[in-house]
Amino acid sequence: MIGEAKVGNEDLNLCFEKLMMVAAGNSEGVKMNGVGITEWKDIPVELLLRIVSLLDDQTAIVASSVCSGWRDAICLGLTQLCLSWCRKNMNNLVLSLAPKFTRLQTLILRQENPQLEDNAVETISKFCHDLQDLDLSKSFKLSDRSLYALAHGCPNLKKLNISGCTSFSDEALAYLTNFCRKLKILNLCGCVKAATDHALQAIGRNCNMLQSLNLGWCDNVGDLGVMSLAYGCHDLRCLDLCGCVRITDDSVIALANECLHLRSLGLYYCRNITDRAMYSLAHSRVKNKGLTWESSMKGRYEDDGLKSLNISQCTALTPSAVQALCDTFPALHTCSGRHSLVMSGCLNLTSVHCACAVQAHRTFNTIFHTAH
Repeated sequence: MIGEAKVGNEDLNLCFEKLMMVAAGNSEGVKMNGVGITEWKDIPVELLLRIVSLLDDQTAIVASSVCSGWRDAICLGLTQLCLSWCRKNMNNLVLSLAPKFTRLQTLILRQENPQLEDNAVETISKFCHDLQDLDLSKSFKLSDRSLYALAHGCPNLKKLNISGCTSFSDEALAYLTNFCRKLKILNLCGCVKAATDHALQAIGRNCNMLQSLNLGWCDNVGDLGVMSLAYGCHDLRCLDLCGCVRITDDSVIALANECLHLRSLGLYYCRNITDRAMYSLAHSRVKNKGLTWESSMKGRYEDDGLKSLNISQCTALTPSAVQALCDTFPALHTCSGRHSLVMSGCLNLTSVHCACAVQAHRTFNTIFHTAH
């Protein structure tokens, strides 16, 4: 909380309740720390921020214009802001607000129609140094200037979404990773120019805290880039390679051997993937963790390993290899309502079933035969 005088939680809760009664029509005044609250400008900072927390972002922005006291309190107390509701003039709004809301940690600027320009991101980088979560998705007008600005102004970024930003280059993205080394979640879906092997090598070198990376439909990504990720980002848990048509089994083998915490892997339309990749994923669970099959079954078997895998349109795979993978990771489900193993377009894999699907089939047969 912000303010010169700290107020106890009990006093704050009581005063908040009384103030809400006043707003509802109760004419009695409210006292806090012996000071009467008769007008909105008298509200202590702590209580004001409690009220603001109930408002949507658009109303909070309006409230910051009521008076200088409210402006200062809200600007210093607001840490999360979403401007995705702004259909027009988002760029001007960011230019106006960023110098005021300097304590922002989360800023969502997702757009349906491109509005943001580089000067807005440069202003954010100049004033919002505490920013940890930034969403710039579908900002088609942004250029490398924005990434260079973020590199210098927002080194504490942990989550960055620049999906659909098609103008960014791999040089600018590589430069960003030299400064934003705390990144844990990075969305590069559709960033065809930025997501290349060169950029992924930089991410592997600099972002060893990375846990989630979306490279969907980045068709310039190859084995060199994915292998660099695997060797540098050992804590990687979620990786989407859907549409990365250049990768081969070598990428998956590197991930299987190096990224022991991998839980979700998207390989949709990666048609160079063969059984060799599936067997490497299955074998790595035991080999890399130093477990035996027996000890694995006794422990938290289903809590570890892959929980989501998309191999749709990977037409080179055979049932035996995919079934081996499915048997190894019980969290991969093919049964209705729990499809965590997605195999659309692979007509030769219709015989693959998860353990619970097999058990359900056995139960049905038992009931059927008992009834007859």
